[in-house]
Amino acid sequence: MRARVLRAADRTATPWKNGGGVTREIAAHPEGAPMGAFDWRVSLADVAEDGPFSSFPGIDRTLTVVEGAGMDLMVGGEHHIVDEPYWPHDFPGDLETDGRLLGGPVVNVNVMCRRGRTSAAVAVVRGTVRLAAPPGGAVLAIALEDGAVLDGSDIELDRYDALLTREEAPGVLRTHGWALLITLSAG
Repeated sequence: MRARVLRAADRTATPWKNGGGVTREIAAHPEGAPMGAFDWRVSLADVAEDGPFSSFPGIDRTLTVVEGAGMDLMVGGEHHIVDEPYWPHDFPGDLETDGRLLGGPVVNVNVMCRRGRTSAAVAVVRGTVRLAAPPGGAVLAIALEDGAVLDGSDIELDRYDALLTREEAPGVLRTHGWALLITLSAG
């Protein structure tokens, strides 16, 4: 299985326009695509204060809190309490969204997919996990805790390191803690 390791230490923090936090892109397709042209994008965000979310017309989002007490999201006029760590929460990126921190700063993983081009299945896993990308798609595994190892290789993932594969043949990831598994399908 050909896999690409994406180290947390290699990511650049980009401040948000509203000053409420920073984001670190983990991976995107096509690689290097600007914000208005990606099919999918996965990032790690540090949210430091309450405020509005950027609008992303035609984008479906999944937010998973990985550190902190969580957020109260107001999405299109509806409350969505996101206070359970490692629990993926889906919402449309084109609805007006405002976030209120429930107890201080949070860190979340943000998955964004362009509707009609890509979809994502996001799961939090632990133990032995088969990695198999769908035809024309990809699988991204993010270690949420230290100690994930790809069988048959010397690849080891520390906290927030990621493994990206586009191969259809499965590989096996063994985690000693929790990991986020994102399966990205074309169409």
